[in-house]
Amino acid sequence: MPPPPREAPRPPKRVDPVPGTPFGLVHLDVPGVTSGPAVGSLVAGVGSIMVSLVVVCFGVAGARLGGAWAAGAFTVPGVLAGAAAIAAGLLARRQIRRAAPPPAVRFTGRGLATAGISCGAGGLLLSLSGLGLALLLQFA
Repeated sequence: MPPPPREAPRPPKRVDPVPGTPFGLVHLDVPGVTSGPAVGSLVAGVGSIMVSLVVVCFGVAGARLGGAWAAGAFTVPGVLAGAAAIAAGLLARRQIRRAAPPPAVRFTGRGLATAGISCGAGGLLLSLSGLGLALLLQFA
């Protein structure tokens, strides 16, 4: 015997009787689904920030040992992850904003998409400024 469901059953949104029969058509209230691109945007944005911190660390700590090369190598994935986070966040916001008729799935996660866009932009800018700092310290 299967275990009971974890959440309480949701009441139907409305019930329309079918004329001439004892039956009715039940319209269920389906909860919204978290947007996949919104989650991906946040993950890519946080990853971009983490990579940008590596760029800054290599650029500052290894300035005398040629750290600009390592910082430049890590800048590429940081910028790509930041750009991907921004693109996925904008796509998710469009998906969430789109009006869907009742049988379609409603998407949620506007805050996740906004946070992903913010983290992606921050990681992209930190990566580029970390590379600039590394080059400045390398050649100064």
